[in-house]
Amino acid sequence: MLIDPGHNGGNADHPDEINQLVPAGGFTKACDTTGTSTAAGYSEAAFNLDVGLRLAALLRREGAHVVLTRTTNSGVGPCVDERAAIGNRAHADAAISIHADGAPPSGQGFHVIEPQRVGGYNDRIVAPSARLGRILRDEMAVGSGLVASTYLGHDGIDVRGDLGGLNLSTVPKVFLESGNMRSAHDAALQTDSAWRARLAQVIAAALTLYLTSPA
Repeated sequence: MLIDPGHNGGNADHPDEINQLVPAGGFTKACDTTGTSTAAGYSEAAFNLDVGLRLAALLRREGAHVVLTRTTNSGVGPCVDERAAIGNRAHADAAISIHADGAPPSGQGFHVIEPQRVGGYNDRIVAPSARLGRILRDEMAVGSGLVASTYLGHDGIDVRGDLGGLNLSTVPKVFLESGNMRSAHDAALQTDSAWRARLAQVIAAALTLYLTSPA
């Protein structure tokens, strides 16, 4: 299993590194970005890692072999192409990139980003990633306390072809935008450690269901 906590706490201090262009699946894109934060300053990078570490602990307790793209919040990157490569090298059965959004404060809710077919790079993983995405969407709708995004996607699903982490993946992979950090409602949940533990449980349940249910 590959868990990819998006961004990194040191990105803002290293603009030259995170702005370098890297392959993203038929085009190039900046290595990484800084991510967003709540109005009170709780960073997306810290949120992503916290949830990712909780998720890894749950999955390992169930006997899963888990690889993370980062385990601290003081470094830089990895770049988006390397994030995909880590999961590919691990031959992960499934991969999830954990994020939170920085949309206008009037919008709230979660959405799952699934890969679009991009120039033959990711054809094999589009269908299984869509299955993973829909299982995760359903579990989030029932268990997370967040509504499906009111500002992006449709019924909690968005399909994109501009994300190198999805385009370059050879294993089934989705991104989870775990609410809008600029929404007062969503931010109140995201800054609550008990809710982050609940979110990790929801994601773990979705990944387990994906791996154990018929395709």
